[in-house]
Amino acid sequence: MASRKILVTSALPYANGSIHLGHLVEYIQTDIWVRFQKMRGHEVHYVCADDTHGTAIMLRAEQEGISPEALISRVWEEHRADFAGFGVGFDNFHSTHSGETRALAEDIYLRLKDRGLIAVRPVEQFYDPMKAMFLPDRFIKGQCPKCNSKDQYGDNCEVCGATYAPTDLVEPYSVVSGAKPELRTSEHHFFALSDPQCREFLEHWTQADDHLQEEARNKIREWFDQGLGDWDISRDAPYFGFEIPGAPGKYFYVWLDAPIGYLGSFQNLAQRTGLDFEAWARPGPGVEMVHFIGKDILYFHALFWPAMLRFAGYRTPHRVFAHGFLTVDGQKMSKSRGTFITAGSYLSEGLDPEWLRYYYAAKLNATMEDIDLSLGDFVARVNSDLVGKYINIASRSAGFITRLFEARLSAHPDRPSVLERLLDPATWDLVGQLYEAREFSKAVREIMALTDLANQYVDAQKPWELAKQEGERERLHQVCSASLNLFWLLSVYLRPILPRVSAEAATLLGLGAEQMAWGQTQALGAQPIRPYRHLLTRVDPKQVEALVEANRPTMQPAAVANTTAARAAKPQEKTAVEAPPASTSSTITIDDFNKVELRVARIVSATHVDGAEKLLRLELDLGGERRQVFAGIKSAYDPAVLEGRLTVMVANLQPRKMRFGESQGMVLAASGEGPGIFLLAPDDGAQPGMRVK
Repeated sequence: MASRKILVTSALPYANGSIHLGHLVEYIQTDIWVRFQKMRGHEVHYVCADDTHGTAIMLRAEQEGISPEALISRVWEEHRADFAGFGVGFDNFHSTHSGETRALAEDIYLRLKDRGLIAVRPVEQFYDPMKAMFLPDRFIKGQCPKCNSKDQYGDNCEVCGATYAPTDLVEPYSVVSGAKPELRTSEHHFFALSDPQCREFLEHWTQADDHLQEEARNKIREWFDQGLGDWDISRDAPYFGFEIPGAPGKYFYVWLDAPIGYLGSFQNLAQRTGLDFEAWARPGPGVEMVHFIGKDILYFHALFWPAMLRFAGYRTPHRVFAHGFLTVDGQKMSKSRGTFITAGSYLSEGLDPEWLRYYYAAKLNATMEDIDLSLGDFVARVNSDLVGKYINIASRSAGFITRLFEARLSAHPDRPSVLERLLDPATWDLVGQLYEAREFSKAVREIMALTDLANQYVDAQKPWELAKQEGERERLHQVCSASLNLFWLLSVYLRPILPRVSAEAATLLGLGAEQMAWGQTQALGAQPIRPYRHLLTRVDPKQVEALVEANRPTMQPAAVANTTAARAAKPQEKTAVEAPPASTSSTITIDDFNKVELRVARIVSATHVDGAEKLLRLELDLGGERRQVFAGIKSAYDPAVLEGRLTVMVANLQPRKMRFGESQGMVLAASGEGPGIFLLAPDDGAQPGMRVK
């Protein structure tokens, strides 16, 4: 297969707010596609940047009492941390407020001007006399001229859905100062999209088979039928952005330099790594430029952007992939319901990012349809597919390899039919075509069908039964080695979706990322493996409930609300009402400690408890004495992987009668602010019944 050169971008997040789960649909979708292409050996560069200019940035910085540069620098750090937290692997994450983007914007503008595609003409618009600034449409409110609803924006009514010009509003006022705006005239610069040469180019480019999805092409035809209008690309001072060359007091509209930020970010990467920027950015064969965007910005990316690039002498996009929006439980994201969920809150509440990556992948396809995040389905699907099926294969086999076979796989593992299917080039091609076409939900279904077959094999072979039978040691070794081969290959198939888990799977099996190439991954030989530890925990529904509550706005007095931004700008300052942190513990004497009898115990058996969401029933051996303990570790451990392990228990705890039976002690486990429960285990050499001192 010939190697491809692909420059990939996602839409630039605006530096005036936090990343939320709706944004992440696009970045996770793009990241999965990019990771797949890199696994195939293609040269791929995934770039992005914060979109940093405009009136909104200027006014927010003013409100916080800081410079726009300080604001966008702070937000850039927040955005970068959020993306990293969800495994979005940009090769470069830059800013549009950069020397590269400024130079490229000026170059593109001047080239378009030389082609006669920049027009200057007067525009009448609202002006705020108190702030001495022209007002964008969204900074004007008034009474809707259609339904008479009050406090509607200057471009559309959120009550009746009508669209109109700001001058149509009844009793308009400035959102910035509250003043009644005045109509004033100013000269604006326009990109002449209505020029016949632009229309001729776009009619060909937009209808070509490979540039846009069919539904996007259909939408473009509607816009052509309505007529292409010129695009206002300038704004008057005061404005945070780049000044237009030769036009003092006029600035590039944020939507002009935002897409140019794609090239600015790539140029920054090229300068740091020695890439030939001109070869990638100028027209010519051998390079693909691919954009992932939301369907709401299709007009800019399918009309203005390709035309600007074409007539300024730059490479036009090879493909523009548009996707739909995210709903939560079938409705638009809502702050009042707590479903306007930020990426930062998801991470801080301890939910695993790979849960969301998998869930989105299981929903995403190549269309512009919206996808729904059903919170109940999210819990059920992740727990069933990822933990109950995929992770389960390794957890039921790895422990036997480490305990009974010196942590080394068999040189002659079993060869079940599902293993042959996973190694078959036809299977790699089928799933690979689905990844390529962005039909991720179909790819997930294919992989999970193979995962089901892998589990059927493990269930049929019953390694936990083989371990109890004399004379079946070699068979056990072959079956468990085959199971880990299945887990390994499934990890490679899932690697674009689950980068962290797949990397940890490779580490468990003593392998590296270089051995996870698409279609070239082989079965494992008689190699050593590392001790198994759980790679992914179950979703606790209470975590999701806590996440929703964390994103539900609190009721607070207006005076307090008005100080929120100022406090956010200086997080090190504490308010007078904040209480000092409570002491985490109080001291005890050695006599107090000696009252607790800690003993080493071997887990003889572990089983699920019918009717209990969190409990496992453990039968423990304390050196000849057997105890029954109910432990709340079901979310972290498959019962089969626990059998034979050593742990530590409180042996003199008063027995507790439960509806499932009597719990005769307590095993010790660690947990923290992040996800996961971790059983304590003594070092090698410890024996059941030993006292922990």
